[in-house]
Amino acid sequence: MLEIIVVGGGPAGITACIYLARKKMDFLLLTLDVGGQTLMSAGIENYVGHQYITGPELAAKFAAHLKEFTIGLKENEEVRRVERGDGFFKVYSAGGEYRAKSVIVCTGRKPRKLSVPGEEEFYNRGITYCATCDGPVFAGKRVAVVGGGNSGLEVALQMVRISSRVYIVERNRQLTGDGILIDRLKGFPNVEILTGSSITGIRGDKFVKEISVSGDTRGNIPVEGVLVEIGSVPNSHIAEVEKNGSGEIIVDCGTRTSVPGLFASGDVTNVFKKQIIIACGEGAKSAIAASEYINSGK
Repeated sequence: MLEIIVVGGGPAGITACIYLARKKMDFLLLTLDVGGQTLMSAGIENYVGHQYITGPELAAKFAAHLKEFTIGLKENEEVRRVERGDGFFKVYSAGGEYRAKSVIVCTGRKPRKLSVPGEEEFYNRGITYCATCDGPVFAGKRVAVVGGGNSGLEVALQMVRISSRVYIVERNRQLTGDGILIDRLKGFPNVEILTGSSITGIRGDKFVKEISVSGDTRGNIPVEGVLVEIGSVPNSHIAEVEKNGSGEIIVDCGTRTSVPGLFASGDVTNVFKKQIIIACGEGAKSAIAASEYINSGK
């Protein structure tokens, strides 16, 4: 019987673990990877202390900080369910069953899909949800970036330097990302912005060859890559707690959920805005709140 189990090793989970380690709590971290969505970020310019750092670089710094402490860590461990028992929690994963007096859920989010014909067929054959991971594959090729928010614009800025042509497909009538990113894109001649448009289908043979786009007179546009950046959905299915209409776990200012002893932090929750620095702060709050819960003897 552990005191606390932390589920998820992204910014929130890592920060929670660092705080728990400093408090000498008896805990275990269960995670698929160390870094979470940070690993998928291209360039980060708003994390305090770093004017610019890539996602993988920041994730490596998180991991190095975590390794300064002796903690229980199980990587490549997918948690499937968290259940409330009689005075404790059961955590079921692919590797087995674990028990703890308290649980902190930091499972983050997963990319939202387009849900159009051809998406499943051409996944990893021209369609990707991680430009940081797969962007270099499309060097010298024509690509479509789906999404005109900050994530989409950052990916477009990454791709204009290596791809022959970049189409930004945004369903709204104007790009929704920060003005500074939009201004940067205007300096590249190989960018075409398609607002008020949506991809309706993806076709090819072994790999993607073209997309159908509503709102564009051409109908079909030849591309060899589709980089999807239209947001994400929370990985909140593992816990039976109160959630909002978007499926996010509802927490109070102390990251407490509707179930006593169960805490949640980071992007899986209804916290205002999804940012790395916010997730870190929420993870710290969860560790403090969970520690107080344990020490109160509840």
